[in-house]
Amino acid sequence: MTNEQIRDFLEKHAEKQFKDFTSSLIPGTDSILGVRLPVLRSLAKQLAKEDWRTYLKEARDDTYEEIMLQGLVIGYVKAEMEELLEYAAAFIPKIHDWSVNDGFCSTFKIVRKHRAEVWDFLMQYRASESEFEQRVVAVMLMDHFLVPEYIGRVLAVYNSLKHEGYYCKMGVAWGIATAYAKFPQETQAFLLENELDDYTYNKAIQKMLESYRVSAEDKEMLRGMKRKVTGRKNVAKPEQ
Repeated sequence: MTNEQIRDFLEKHAEKQFKDFTSSLIPGTDSILGVRLPVLRSLAKQLAKEDWRTYLKEARDDTYEEIMLQGLVIGYVKAEMEELLEYAAAFIPKIHDWSVNDGFCSTFKIVRKHRAEVWDFLMQYRASESEFEQRVVAVMLMDHFLVPEYIGRVLAVYNSLKHEGYYCKMGVAWGIATAYAKFPQETQAFLLENELDDYTYNKAIQKMLESYRVSAEDKEMLRGMKRKVTGRKNVAKPEQ
């Protein structure tokens, strides 16, 4: 499909009401057409079976959906990991919202067969000045690296992600909460000794308390572990 055909497809499947709903969830993103994610995933799977290399090299970044589509295609393509990481490296700087970020990370399931290689790739973004490059690290580790042989390293990386951006902090908190659900003992030890800022730490606890995968007994303990913050520190929350 050409870029013109893709844009025509997206515009035909756009819904005004869904556009307004999506816009309310992604502050600051103005180029939303209003295409539902299942439609984007279906199109991405189709493109992944065609001349996906040409598509990714020539893809347009004019709308939220066109950028999301690129991330989904990379996730669905069957190719050598080395080549896929080259395309991932070109795509990651285009991420400017949590939805594209998380859609890309969750779809890139082939990572689970190449964890060592992808781990090294992700670590180059560990100290990035970009809020969403650090969120890529946080969410990719949560989605694909919460396994026994990596849990210690994952928690150490979460401890090291220091970007002041709201979406990075929330990505780290989400990752730690998910780690607790899967590895409560290891994550409990981490919660007792870490260098997390108070905001991220307390958000992680909050997400654990909201999780159906954490027992009532553990939740009672976790409530007592929240930090008491006397002075409020501003967090760069998105503009509404």
